[in-house]
Amino acid sequence: MNENAFRHFYNYHFAENRKVWKHVASLSFEQFTQAVDYSHGSVREQIVHLIEAEDVWFSELRDVRPSEPLPPTNSDDRNIIRAHSDSVEQNMRAYLAELQDDMLFDKPIKEPEEDKDLIVWQVLLHVANHATDHRAQLLRVLHDLGVETTYQDYIFYVYDNP
Repeated sequence: MNENAFRHFYNYHFAENRKVWKHVASLSFEQFTQAVDYSHGSVREQIVHLIEAEDVWFSELRDVRPSEPLPPTNSDDRNIIRAHSDSVEQNMRAYLAELQDDMLFDKPIKEPEEDKDLIVWQVLLHVANHATDHRAQLLRVLHDLGVETTYQDYIFYVYDNP
Protein backbone atom coordinates (compact mmCIF):
# COMPACT_ATOMS: atom_id res chain seq x y z
CA MET A 1 0.00 0.00 0.00
CA ASN A 2 1.05 3.57 -0.53
CA GLU A 3 -0.09 6.94 0.76
CA ASN A 4 -2.89 7.25 -1.80
CA ALA A 5 -4.19 3.78 -1.02
CA PHE A 6 -4.41 4.67 2.65
CA ARG A 7 -6.21 7.94 1.87
CA HIS A 8 -8.66 6.04 -0.34
CA PHE A 9 -9.26 3.38 2.31
CA TYR A 10 -9.81 6.00 5.00
CA ASN A 11 -12.33 7.77 2.76
CA TYR A 12 -14.23 4.46 2.83
CA HIS A 13 -13.78 4.34 6.61
CA PHE A 14 -15.20 7.85 7.08
CA ALA A 15 -18.11 7.11 4.72
CA GLU A 16 -19.02 4.00 6.71
CA ASN A 17 -18.84 5.90 9.99
CA ARG A 18 -21.29 8.45 8.56
CA LYS A 19 -23.68 5.61 7.61
CA VAL A 20 -23.63 4.41 11.21
CA TRP A 21 -24.39 7.95 12.41
CA LYS A 22 -27.47 8.06 10.14
CA HIS A 23 -28.73 4.86 11.76
CA VAL A 24 -27.95 6.11 15.27
CA ALA A 25 -29.94 9.30 14.66
CA SER A 26 -33.10 7.21 14.34
CA LEU A 27 -32.75 5.73 17.83
CA SER A 28 -34.57 6.99 20.86
CA PHE A 29 -32.36 8.14 23.72
CA GLU A 30 -33.33 4.98 25.61
CA GLN A 31 -32.20 2.80 22.70
CA PHE A 32 -29.01 4.84 22.29
CA THR A 33 -28.05 4.21 25.93
CA GLN A 34 -29.61 0.77 26.39
CA ALA A 35 -27.20 -1.63 28.07
CA VAL A 36 -25.74 -4.24 25.73
CA ASP A 37 -24.02 -7.24 27.22
CA TYR A 38 -21.21 -7.30 24.67
CA SER A 39 -18.01 -5.42 23.92
CA HIS A 40 -18.20 -1.84 25.23
CA GLY A 41 -21.89 -1.80 26.04
CA SER A 42 -24.55 0.54 24.69
CA VAL A 43 -24.54 2.08 21.23
CA ARG A 44 -23.39 5.30 22.88
CA GLU A 45 -20.46 3.62 24.61
CA GLN A 46 -19.45 1.73 21.48
CA ILE A 47 -19.37 4.94 19.45
CA VAL A 48 -17.48 6.85 22.14
CA HIS A 49 -14.93 4.03 22.35
CA LEU A 50 -14.45 4.03 18.58
CA ILE A 51 -13.93 7.80 18.44
CA GLU A 52 -11.59 7.89 21.41
CA ALA A 53 -9.50 5.00 20.08
CA GLU A 54 -9.06 6.77 16.75
CA ASP A 55 -8.19 10.00 18.54
CA VAL A 56 -5.56 8.27 20.69
CA TRP A 57 -3.89 6.40 17.82
CA PHE A 58 -3.73 9.40 15.47
CA SER A 59 -2.58 11.62 18.33
CA GLU A 60 0.26 9.16 18.95
CA LEU A 61 1.18 9.30 15.26
CA ARG A 62 1.19 13.11 15.40
CA ASP A 63 2.93 13.26 18.80
CA VAL A 64 0.17 15.36 20.36
CA ARG A 65 -2.10 14.86 23.34
CA PRO A 66 -5.48 13.31 22.55
CA SER A 67 -8.71 15.10 23.40
CA GLU A 68 -10.19 14.78 26.85
CA PRO A 69 -12.46 11.71 27.08
CA LEU A 70 -16.18 12.35 26.77
CA PRO A 71 -17.80 12.01 30.21
CA PRO A 72 -20.81 9.75 30.77
CA THR A 73 -24.09 11.63 30.90
CA ASN A 74 -27.78 11.14 31.58
CA SER A 75 -28.86 13.44 28.78
CA ASP A 76 -28.91 12.96 25.03
CA ASP A 77 -25.44 14.07 24.00
CA ARG A 78 -25.43 12.76 20.41
CA ASN A 79 -24.78 16.25 19.02
CA ILE A 80 -21.75 16.65 21.31
CA ILE A 81 -20.46 13.18 20.42
CA ARG A 82 -21.00 13.82 16.71
CA ALA A 83 -19.14 17.15 16.90
CA HIS A 84 -16.28 15.39 18.68
CA SER A 85 -16.31 12.66 16.03
CA ASP A 86 -16.16 15.27 13.26
CA SER A 87 -13.22 16.96 14.99
CA VAL A 88 -11.33 13.67 15.31
CA GLU A 89 -12.06 12.93 11.64
CA GLN A 90 -10.68 16.35 10.64
CA ASN A 91 -7.47 15.62 12.56
CA MET A 92 -7.19 12.22 10.91
CA ARG A 93 -7.77 13.73 7.46
CA ALA A 94 -5.12 16.39 8.14
CA TYR A 95 -2.61 13.68 9.05
CA LEU A 96 -3.53 11.61 5.99
CA ALA A 97 -3.23 14.66 3.72
CA GLU A 98 0.38 15.06 4.82
CA LEU A 99 1.16 11.33 4.66
CA GLN A 100 3.97 10.40 2.29
CA ASP A 101 5.11 6.96 1.21
CA ASP A 102 8.40 7.14 3.12
CA MET A 103 6.50 7.94 6.35
CA LEU A 104 4.72 4.58 6.19
CA PHE A 105 7.84 2.89 7.56
CA ASP A 106 8.52 5.37 10.37
CA LYS A 107 8.13 4.53 14.05
CA PRO A 108 6.88 7.88 15.41
CA ILE A 109 5.20 6.67 18.61
CA LYS A 110 7.19 7.45 21.74
CA GLU A 111 4.67 6.35 24.38
CA PRO A 112 3.24 4.08 25.55
CA GLU A 113 6.25 1.78 25.58
CA GLU A 114 4.33 -1.11 24.01
CA ASP A 115 3.58 0.99 20.90
CA LYS A 116 7.02 2.47 20.24
CA ASP A 117 8.05 -0.23 17.73
CA LEU A 118 4.87 0.05 15.67
CA ILE A 119 5.31 1.18 12.10
CA VAL A 120 2.92 3.82 10.70
CA TRP A 121 1.33 1.45 8.16
CA GLN A 122 0.63 -1.05 10.97
CA VAL A 123 -1.14 1.60 13.03
CA LEU A 124 -3.17 2.78 10.05
CA LEU A 125 -4.31 -0.77 9.29
CA HIS A 126 -5.08 -1.42 12.94
CA VAL A 127 -7.24 1.68 13.33
CA ALA A 128 -9.25 0.88 10.20
CA ASN A 129 -9.62 -2.79 11.16
CA HIS A 130 -10.63 -1.88 14.73
CA ALA A 131 -13.32 0.42 13.37
CA THR A 132 -14.66 -2.25 11.01
CA ASP A 133 -14.99 -4.61 13.96
CA HIS A 134 -16.89 -2.07 16.06
CA ARG A 135 -19.09 -0.95 13.18
CA ALA A 136 -20.08 -4.60 12.65
CA GLN A 137 -20.95 -4.84 16.35
CA LEU A 138 -22.93 -1.61 16.13
CA LEU A 139 -24.78 -2.74 13.02
CA ARG A 140 -25.84 -5.91 14.83
CA VAL A 141 -27.05 -3.98 17.88
CA LEU A 142 -28.88 -1.50 15.64
CA HIS A 143 -30.51 -4.41 13.79
CA ASP A 144 -31.58 -5.92 17.12
CA LEU A 145 -33.12 -2.53 18.02
CA GLY A 146 -35.21 -2.65 14.84
CA VAL A 147 -33.13 -0.35 12.66
CA GLU A 148 -32.80 -1.35 9.02
CA THR A 149 -29.05 -1.22 8.46
CA THR A 150 -26.87 -1.46 5.38
CA TYR A 151 -23.77 -3.41 4.45
CA GLN A 152 -20.29 -2.04 5.04
CA ASP A 153 -18.40 -4.12 2.48
CA TYR A 154 -15.41 -2.26 1.12
CA ILE A 155 -15.96 -3.57 -2.42
CA PHE A 156 -19.30 -1.75 -2.68
CA TYR A 157 -17.51 1.47 -1.79
CA VAL A 158 -15.01 0.74 -4.57
CA TYR A 159 -17.81 0.14 -7.08
CA ASP A 160 -19.31 3.52 -6.18
CA ASN A 161 -15.95 5.35 -5.91
CA PRO A 162 -13.60 4.10 -8.65
